Amino acid sequence: MLFQLNQLCCATEFSENSDATQYTPHHTWLRKLPMVWLVLALSFVLIAKSYAGEHIIRLTAEETQDDGFGNKLLAYKMLNHTIDGVDITSRYSPAATIPGPTIVLTEGDTVYLTIENAISGAFTHTPGISKQVSIHVHGVHYDILSDGTLKVINKHDDEGAGNGPEATHTSYEYKWNVAHGTAGTWPYHDHNFESHNGSENKGLFGAIIVKPIGAPHYAKEYVLYLGDDAFWGMEIDGVTQKQSKHGVNPSLGAVKNSDVRFHLIAMGTDIHKFVLDGYQWLDPGTHNLIHQVLIGPLEKHVFTVKAKNSARYMDNNFSNRLMGMVGKFKVQ
Repeated sequence: MLFQLNQLCCATEFSENSDATQYTPHHTWLRKLPMVWLVLALSFVLIAKSYAGEHIIRLTAEETQDDGFGNKLLAYKMLNHTIDGVDITSRYSPAATIPGPTIVLTEGDTVYLTIENAISGAFTHTPGISKQVSIHVHGVHYDILSDGTLKVINKHDDEGAGNGPEATHTSYEYKWNVAHGTAGTWPYHDHNFESHNGSENKGLFGAIIVKPIGAPHYAKEYVLYLGDDAFWGMEIDGVTQKQSKHGVNPSLGAVKNSDVRFHLIAMGTDIHKFVLDGYQWLDPGTHNLIHQVLIGPLEKHVFTVKAKNSARYMDNNFSNRLMGMVGKFKVQ
């Protein structure tokens, strides 16, 4: 068989006296290029699939601390999170937190997220007002049944969880396709509770971080939401993935000379001017060093620094600074 193949290959060689077009090694390589690209593409798909994980997540929403003016805030709490059957729930706070749990994903993952409603009391007994909570996410892919909005908006269903006899659903499941190209930091928030815009302003918001395959490692990651009068934030340990420091204007810790990453997400209606005293960082997508960034509603900004010295982070917008939007960045 090998001899026959060799004869066949030889038969395709043309003599110098032949009128047929000569095929040089260069031409042969060009003819093989489509096959090379196909092999590379298939290899990429196989590698990507090997990294893809299936996330099964259960969140609930409940009442949490007072806002200082006698009004109860609402917050998400992680009930359970597994990746391909491995339970990682211990990474999260056992209490409801503002911002809600930060969900770390990798491109190629699939997420099945169920929301439940544990909000009780006066919140749930106002006739004619929606008392279901939902999860509306940005950045990743999903179909209309996972939009996390009311039927009056999506024309299909009330895509949230209620806890009374009038509830369309007592729990609701969303499916997210964390497709390639969705890497980044994205918000999620309620879209249904009490209004068509939901109760993001009462604390029902959180973040997802979608990492590309082979993403660099950071010693710490900090998620900071910029509200109209306070930072709401937390940090993630790069080794244990444990989340901590939730709350208003949190103190963030780092080991000297370690690489850390900040994730800023603006909410509310203000334009913010974020500053990390004494630090500069690369403006994403450019080669420019900056020491402050303007960030408005629904915008986000992610940057990395090497922790050299302790500093303050703040909103240098005059009115926000007067409201006390400042926190500590402690380097030891």
